[in-house]
Amino acid sequence: METLNEFQVATVIAPIIGSVGAKYMLDADTNAAGLAAGYPSGFDFYFAGRGGVLGDVDADVVHAAFMFFDRALTEKLWNRGIAVEGARAAGKRFMQCCDDWGRKHLSGVSELEKFIDPAAKLVKSIDAAGLSLFAAVRAEPMPVDEPALAYRLIDLLRELRGCYHISALVTHGLTGLQATLAIDGNQDIAKMHGWAPPYPDCSGLVDQRVAAEVATNNAMARAIAAALTTDEMNQLATQTVRINTAIAG
Repeated sequence: METLNEFQVATVIAPIIGSVGAKYMLDADTNAAGLAAGYPSGFDFYFAGRGGVLGDVDADVVHAAFMFFDRALTEKLWNRGIAVEGARAAGKRFMQCCDDWGRKHLSGVSELEKFIDPAAKLVKSIDAAGLSLFAAVRAEPMPVDEPALAYRLIDLLRELRGCYHISALVTHGLTGLQATLAIDGNQDIAKMHGWAPPYPDCSGLVDQRVAAEVATNNAMARAIAAALTTDEMNQLATQTVRINTAIAG
């Protein structure tokens, strides 16, 4: 891979941390762990678990952190989920599922420290002001074994970019539903996220949606440049791609 600048690194890692970082969230093993603990469904565990790191908060706080789900759906699944064992316990159980996924899928990947070193340096460097969900996940105890640690760092990078993205969307005047529909009119995702049809025509919001994506990438690039040397940021990009290839293979 040629030497990349911070904007190129942010672009390279964005789709990988987005897809790989989400794999544990609705994985069959995670779903089974939630059901075994008494959660009514995997979605109840998802809301209570992913949002539980925020602590014992109102559903509106979780809605602010998630954004892409209908407010009423968030309230229903959050309240039903935290009724099982409370928010903090749900959050810790969900993080355990994250770590378990990493152990299961990354144990065969060699030299994980080459990813861990720059990723950990980047994650530790972030001033988390305004980045509530990222800050909450970062505050959880980190695993020590490399497969789990590498995957936790992928999850943290995903939540970091997600927080930047939500801020960018709000700044550019978009709601979660509008952001979902603006690029490709993805009504299936809108329905899955709890919004009921008929859906508004968001074709006129494409430029705002694209601008928010650029702003998100720029925010990630600034964070990368502030924390890492050129060699370190290129190592992060190379190793993120390598991990993704290993998982896909």
